[in-house]
Amino acid sequence: MRRFVITEESMSPSLNPGDRFLARRHRRPRRGTVVFFPHPHRPDFWLVKRVIGLPGEPVTIRDGRVWINGTTLEDPWASSPTEPGGSWQIPQDHVFVLSDARHRTRADSRNLGPVPIRGSYVARMRYRSGTS
Repeated sequence: MRRFVITEESMSPSLNPGDRFLARRHRRPRRGTVVFFPHPHRPDFWLVKRVIGLPGEPVTIRDGRVWINGTTLEDPWASSPTEPGGSWQIPQDHVFVLSDARHRTRADSRNLGPVPIRGSYVARMRYRSGTS
């Protein structure tokens, strides 16, 4: 288990600065899961994002929407259209992650590419500041 504190607004309104989580190693990804992982170019800096694409799936962003296997994704997490467009084939042992507040950041799979499952953590329990 590992503790994480949200420090930025890329996942708002779902997660907000100051929210705290206990997380465990990520093994079997599920669409919609919130994950924490080290930034690929700054290993001392951790990112928090939502799993959108699963291993082996093709992901396309077109016209502000996300498509998985040629079908529009029901995407209740997005607080704005998803831009810019592009296409990715997700390798095995990787996931495609996006911010919920996609207009605030592009530090997700749109720019970083698919994220390895190994080394990431899945959010398990939210807790309040000052409690364990």
